[in-house]
Parts: sequence; structure tokens; C-alpha cells
Amino acid sequence: MDTTKDRITSALDEPSSQLMLQVTGLNVYYGESHILRDVDLSVSVGQMVCLIGRNGVGKTTLLKTIMGLLQPRTGQIALAGEAITAKSPDRRAKLGIGYVPQGREIIPRLTVKENLLLGLEARPHGRRGKQDIPEEIFALFPVLKSMLSRMGGDLSGGQQQQLAIARALMGKPRLLVLDEPTEGIQPSIILEIEAAVRRIVETTGVSVLLVEQHLHFVRQADWYYAMQKGGIVASGPTSELSNEVIQRFLAV
Repeated sequence: MDTTKDRITSALDEPSSQLMLQVTGLNVYYGESHILRDVDLSVSVGQMVCLIGRNGVGKTTLLKTIMGLLQPRTGQIALAGEAITAKSPDRRAKLGIGYVPQGREIIPRLTVKENLLLGLEARPHGRRGKQDIPEEIFALFPVLKSMLSRMGGDLSGGQQQQLAIARALMGKPRLLVLDEPTEGIQPSIILEIEAAVRRIVETTGVSVLLVEQHLHFVRQADWYYAMQKGGIVASGPTSELSNEVIQRFLAV
């Protein structure tokens, strides 16, 4: 049986030029509670990958660990072949990971424009140079253009989610990490967010890793990983996502 050390060594020996994200042998604890167990996961350049599983299986913990908000006890994380396991969250952001957490975390007392401009902090040189909002942002999320002067807290949940994704894109990420982007959002807006995320992948080459429960959105991804009890227990192309897997990992 391969040990965690064997898997890490093997993974590091493989060509990584086409991998935007590689997670190998990840074990994460809360105190002495073992939350993530030997997690292996990868996202290729320009690929959309969806992480599925019932509540409480470790999906958000995995995303937080990828972002550096939690430290693994063992395992490795690499971004475009560069080891980032020991790097701080802000350094990971500047290396090209955009993160939209559960709850969106937009700043309610700032305007939509001010929230968007905050995204510039994630660029390698921060806010230096011009501070314009690219038209590509409004092409993806047209509703934001007419709301630039509105307070973030006055937006609906769906509009706040669009703002949060747009703010992450302002940092020009290579990898976009989304934690349940459709949670608590009305169905019509879910379809708009789905289309925008798919368009981001297809037109910009940005890789996407998202946690999602909405089946239609899950099927927009190229690949899925299913989690159970802190480990990856199934994976494959979403085109081959079977009803059995859906019932095991998505049905309430």
C-alpha cells in the first residue's frame, strides 16, 4: 500500500506544467479531530472542477486549507508547479488564487465600486497604476455597472454573489476558488452565475475549483470529486456522473 510520503514523491515527479493546482496527501486536524484524510486532488489549466458531498464532510475545510487559512499536518499543495504549502493566504492570493468564501464577505458599508477595487490588492503589485474596472467584468455581470454607487449591503444575495466573484476576478487570478456560490440564491440568478463562471473558464483560461450542491451547476464542470468523511471517495468526468453517485453525495 502506498504511504502518504510515496504519493507525494510520485506526484512531485510527474510533469506539472498542465496542472494549475495539485493537492497531495493532505491531512488536516481541528485540535485532535481528524477532518481531512489523505486528500489528493488536482485542477488542470483551464479546467472547471466541482467538489461535491453532503454537509460536514470537509469541503470548506479543504478550500480553506488551499487558501492557507488552515495549515495541514501533512501533505503538499502546489500552484502551477510551485509549492505553496508554507505560504501565507495573502501570498497565495498574489500568486494567483482568487477566493470567494461561503457568505461572500463583501463589505456592506462600501460601494459596489469600492468593493471591486479592493480586489486589486490581490495583484502582485497591489493597487499601483490605473484603478479602472475592466469592461470584461461588466460583460460577465452587467447588473454591477448600474450599481457602482450603491452600498454593497443594499444588494440582494444574488447580486452580492456576483459582486464577490467580480471582486475576486479583479485580482486577475489563475485559479478561482468558489465555496457554494449558489447558496441561498434565487433560481434565475443561479443560471446567470453558472453561465458567468463557465464563460470565465472558456474565455480567460482561468481554472475553477468550486463546492456546489446545485446539480445543474455541478454538470457545468469538466470533472468532479466526491467527498465523504474527510476523504475523496469518487471522481471522474461530470459527463459520467451517475444517478447512484448523485444520490450518495448530493441528495438530501
